[in-house]
This record gives sequence, structure tokens and C-alpha cells, in this order.
Amino acid sequence: MSELPACPKCQSPYTYEDGDLLICPECAHEWSLSANTSSENVVRDSNGTPLSDGDTVTVIKDLKVKGSSSVVKVGTKVKGIRLVEGDHDIDCKIPGIGSMGLKSEFVKKVAE
Repeated sequence: MSELPACPKCQSPYTYEDGDLLICPECAHEWSLSANTSSENVVRDSNGTPLSDGDTVTVIKDLKVKGSSSVVKVGTKVKGIRLVEGDHDIDCKIPGIGSMGLKSEFVKKVAE
């Protein structure tokens, strides 16, 4: 009998297999052993190109600035981005607007 790993969410030793999935009966967490277990989160732009800190990106859609009447226009170039965890993947300073967070799905990496 093979030894199954403990639940990654609650550390329960009572996991069981159901097809390709492993299931925890205590917290109902489901996961796959074949899934990528790497904790490194890769942020990708709208075209699927990996982004890294310091990259230059271009906005691909008009974006309304929350709490303001300003709009970030299509084609706005943003230099020196920082990748962060959370709802928005990118922290940056946009010329004429200031510091803000962007979602990576609305930007495209610029070849430098």
C-alpha cells in the first residue's frame, strides 16, 4: 500500500485518492499530485509572456482610475514595474497619474 501525503491545507493524514485527485475528508480540500507544486508564481502579460521586476509594459485597454475621472489610455508605456501578490499583479507609476496597481491581463510586455 502506498503512503499518501498529508493534506497541504490542514495537514490531516486521512487523505484518499479519487481518480487523479487526492481528497481530504476533514476540510474537503482537493488537489492533484501531478499538478505543479512550485510555490513560485509566474506573472504573464496578455500574450502569455512572463513578466519580471523592472520590465516595461504597454497598456492594451483604456482603464478607468478608481475614485477619479482620469483614464489610462491605450498605448501608455509604463517603465520599471514591480510584481506583487494580491488582486493586482503589478505596482507601477503611470506618467500623469501616479502610483497604482494594474492587472497583468491588461498589459503587454515591450521588447527592449
